[in-house]
Amino acid sequence: MVGNVIVGQSGGPTSVINSSLAGVVKTARDRGAQKVYGMLHGIKGLLDGQYVDLSVKINSDMSIDLLKRTPSSYLGSCRYKLPEVNEDKTVFEKIFKTLDELNVKYFFYIGGNDSMDTIKKLSDYAAVVNSDIKFMGVPKTIDNDLAVTDHTPGYGSAAKYIAATMKEIIRDGLVYDYPTITIVEIMGRNAGWLTAAAALAKGEDCEGVDMIYLPEKVFDIDKFMARVKEMSAKGKSMVIAVSEGIKVADGRYVFELSDHVEFVDAFGHKQLSGSAKFLANKIGAELGIKTRAVELSTMQRCAAHMTSRTDITEAFNVGGAAVKAAFEGQTGQVVVLKRISDDPYMCITETHDVHDIANVEKKIPLEWITDDDYVTEDLIHYMRPLIQAELSPIMVDGLPRHLNVNF
Repeated sequence: MVGNVIVGQSGGPTSVINSSLAGVVKTARDRGAQKVYGMLHGIKGLLDGQYVDLSVKINSDMSIDLLKRTPSSYLGSCRYKLPEVNEDKTVFEKIFKTLDELNVKYFFYIGGNDSMDTIKKLSDYAAVVNSDIKFMGVPKTIDNDLAVTDHTPGYGSAAKYIAATMKEIIRDGLVYDYPTITIVEIMGRNAGWLTAAAALAKGEDCEGVDMIYLPEKVFDIDKFMARVKEMSAKGKSMVIAVSEGIKVADGRYVFELSDHVEFVDAFGHKQLSGSAKFLANKIGAELGIKTRAVELSTMQRCAAHMTSRTDITEAFNVGGAAVKAAFEGQTGQVVVLKRISDDPYMCITETHDVHDIANVEKKIPLEWITDDDYVTEDLIHYMRPLIQAELSPIMVDGLPRHLNVNF
């Protein structure tokens, strides 16, 4: 099919989301796309008429290499929820009118659960109006909570950053001759994959974190306080990893137990922040122990200096695989990673129906979480290959060089 390509990015940024963009752009050009457009700020930007010809900035092998090493969403992002197809057709009519005017025949959207919802709705509408535009989802999310795929690009690099940072926090916490407690809050929403990566810090040179609390299990504050009191009585300093999404028995997030300002996005997601601070204050007030709360916050999303080569390579590959599948006639699909070997580690790409993936949250199996607030060797074995190897930044004047995003 002769025509142009358009690509967008949506949801939270990662260290390698631009590697997927590079995979889409390069593969589309190699396969003869006339033009490759980029939506600025995702589907919302497209609705506002914001798009660019990517040949202006991404026009050489060097720019592709820089793009792969540039963190965050090069094209900008959004959290815009399309209406249901049968609720408001005017939004879809506007989108498809713009795509037809640009002679776009292939549409690629790089993102997580909410972004796959966009692909689902657009491909469903295309079927209703008999449009020949192909719609493909390209997975990304540091949360690793996308269904069907073995894991998501973005997760491995964030896990690598978390594990390395936890090792450094542990070293810092052991310098004193009296017990201190550091509680580190890690992203992931309602899935504990990122927080579980704290377990990777343990090794021959590191004692590892003392406790890991994941949202897959109910958080018992009384039991938590009792364990902290018991361990600190032995004169031991502790580092504890907690997910931002941990909840108590009545369903409230731990951060909701204190005064907080609540922000909810278009998809109904609350901004999760403050669990570590609440727990640190409670320990300080009730046990009188010096306690710090650390929120890795956005630092874990775009730490490109700690990118996993495995992750950045797979991110590029899923972008290219999406183009290949669309050019061969597939639509309404998401590229997924299928692990075919653990030793040596190997994943291949496949495509899967977006309806089985959009809005489905993949959580850690309960059998991978121990009763003593830690994770099993099976989970560690699953995570470790994803953080392997590095892709060195291109350094200029002592700092990493990124691709300029000023359109």
